[in-house]
Amino acid sequence: MESGRAIGVRLARREEAALEDAYAVYGPSLLGYLRRYVGDEAEDVLQRTFLDVWRYAGRYDSGQRFSTWLFTIAHRRAVDTLRARRHQVVPVEAARDLVGEDGRETLQRYADAAEVRAALAQLKDHEREVLELTYYAGLTQREVARRLDVPLGTVKARASRGTRRLGALMREQADRTDQDDRTDEGGPS
Repeated sequence: MESGRAIGVRLARREEAALEDAYAVYGPSLLGYLRRYVGDEAEDVLQRTFLDVWRYAGRYDSGQRFSTWLFTIAHRRAVDTLRARRHQVVPVEAARDLVGEDGRETLQRYADAAEVRAALAQLKDHEREVLELTYYAGLTQREVARRLDVPLGTVKARASRGTRRLGALMREQADRTDQDDRTDEGGPS
């Protein structure tokens, strides 16, 4: 699977397929992030986000994480949407979440989550399914075993292998990012 940085570089070169790839990889995470702040308007804000991603693709700096750049644009569109609601009441929680640390902490969590989801997509189906049911659906391993109709030991083995492989994929991504950073700074490649 292509790294976010590679997608960003392709976008900066105005490759339309890169926009489709960015949407496929990051769209679901961005939509979840936006729903938290703008509710029912999230899909519209997501479309405006990707319009801006395309419009400002040439501004992407390959020295930064693509997911952070992408979520920053989404954050700005969410703020714009909340500001447009001036005549409506905005829930205090929504404003408080966006204001804290300029939203950077929350934004970083969502960017990290998008990278985890991208790495999850690289796992074998049976490992990914166990991890998603455990971490995203909140099921216990015993409940996962019942749902998948497999022995508990199988679920434990899949969870263990999947978690190790996910960690390795995330480390590889971090290493590639570090190597790209050193290369961009003129260091060894």
